Amino acid sequence: MVFEWGVEGNTAQSWLERITPFILEVFNIYDVTVVGDDRLRFRGRLMVDSEHAYDYLYRQLRSIPAVPLFRKEGEDHVIYVVVGELPRAKQRVGLALLLFILTGISVFWAGLWPSLGKPLPLAILDALFFAVPLIVILAAHEMGHYIVGRFYKTEMSLPYFIPMPFFLFGTMGAFIRMVAPPRNRRQWLHIAAAGPLAGLVFALPLTFLGLLLSHVEPLPPHGGYIMEGNSLLYAWMKFLIFHKWLPSGGEDVFLHPMAWAGWAGLLVTALNLIPAAQLDGGHVARALLGARGGRLLTYAIIVALLAMTPLWTGWGIWALIIFLFSRYEVEPLDAITEPSGSDKVLAAIMLIIFVLLFTPIPLKTVG
Repeated sequence: MVFEWGVEGNTAQSWLERITPFILEVFNIYDVTVVGDDRLRFRGRLMVDSEHAYDYLYRQLRSIPAVPLFRKEGEDHVIYVVVGELPRAKQRVGLALLLFILTGISVFWAGLWPSLGKPLPLAILDALFFAVPLIVILAAHEMGHYIVGRFYKTEMSLPYFIPMPFFLFGTMGAFIRMVAPPRNRRQWLHIAAAGPLAGLVFALPLTFLGLLLSHVEPLPPHGGYIMEGNSLLYAWMKFLIFHKWLPSGGEDVFLHPMAWAGWAGLLVTALNLIPAAQLDGGHVARALLGARGGRLLTYAIIVALLAMTPLWTGWGIWALIIFLFSRYEVEPLDAITEPSGSDKVLAAIMLIIFVLLFTPIPLKTVG
């Protein structure tokens, strides 16, 4: 990710006398280097807690304007001060609203066409039972990221939904463009985890309610249908409601449209929690493990997905997607502050959720 700092003719050398007194408040300076025309490099040791030191410098340098970057190089702490401002996110409300409406129509169509053999009012009702829960789950997921990100004053766009009318679910989800790095690894972890957690607040009860509206029937003997895969959590939910592990004995649950939407929401959450690259799970892993640890885990995940491709060909596509996005790396403004004990607990919870939701064979066409 490339950031435009907005240097307008001012050089770092000209700002040195203005910036150094603020640095000396929190930092024991060993040496100072001018890097190019827009950057100062202070090497030394922090004298106070890194998170508080960064907050202090960020506030003091905004009026110059300049932005501090905290890095650790060997045993030394390094503060880079970049003359200019962080980019601001453009909140394109009209575009976001248009894409949301188009996605709603697309998801409605995806829920309508499987029921076209029914009377039209029943088909429309089925489509609504599918579209409304799925849109609610996806919107909650994205707004979880957005609200927490804005709470931390991270510059990010509104969610942009992706309509896909001929796709099984009618959408490829949504994305938020983060135009400036998060403040530190703690905030980064919180922003990444907020989306899946917010989505699950709606996905779990909607799936459970949808299963209550579903029924168990014998599977058609000659095929011609699609079976959804079982995660540990989804299989347990079916057992809790129907008192048997399904599919078994030639029977399975015939899903109500709401259950189908809930299952899709759980699948989307699981895919987002894969701990690799630019996925939510990848951001959690990188925030917890640091740049090198997150990079190594991404490579391991790619190998694992390729090994799982015989189970489901889609894993090969996901391996390729993750590989392509692994080239884009983000580093927080403050790379010295590490996650706290409670942050590590949150990361562990996200890993447990991923294990419970992961579906080795998401979809299978029978016959």
